[in-house]
Amino acid sequence: MDGYEATRLAIEAMEGLGIDYLLVGGLSSNVYGIPRSTKDADLVVAMDPKRLDALAEKLGPEFSLDAQGSFEVVTGTTRYHLRIRNIPFEIELFVLGDDAFDRMRFERRRQVHSEQLGTDVMIPSVEDVIVMKLRWAHGAKRNKDRDDVRDIIAVQGDASLDWDYIHGWCAKHGTRELLDEIRESIPPIG
Repeated sequence: MDGYEATRLAIEAMEGLGIDYLLVGGLSSNVYGIPRSTKDADLVVAMDPKRLDALAEKLGPEFSLDAQGSFEVVTGTTRYHLRIRNIPFEIELFVLGDDAFDRMRFERRRQVHSEQLGTDVMIPSVEDVIVMKLRWAHGAKRNKDRDDVRDIIAVQGDASLDWDYIHGWCAKHGTRELLDEIRESIPPIG
């Protein structure tokens, strides 16, 4: 089993238990930008943490759930780690909290086919991936998130994006300057 198969199995288990989810992070940006490898899968889950035991049981002994949640600073949610035996890959489960943007991107999610996972998955809109990646790049100072934003904008093109929506959230998160800097770094095509 590899990380992508493990992620697919975790998604199938959540669907089987009726747990709504949203695939975020590198795997969602790969759908819209330039695919890159990742050492983990990030999922936002709309569930009571008490149901984690049922998820772990459904997944079986190949998976190990760290039931001790940790606080995630950027969105103020709780994160749980799901590890897979014998592979250096983990699945992070972020419990959907009260953050206004997290709730909005969860409502706006859409189903797409993921070539990497080999199944249909629920992911954020392209605009929501950009907004969240900007939050992570700003709050956690992660260059890979800056690169993902640049690649998504370059692949999608300015004309196809809802800039009013993006700018509105950037104003709320204090990431507009970062967005403008990234956009200026994209070389013109043509």
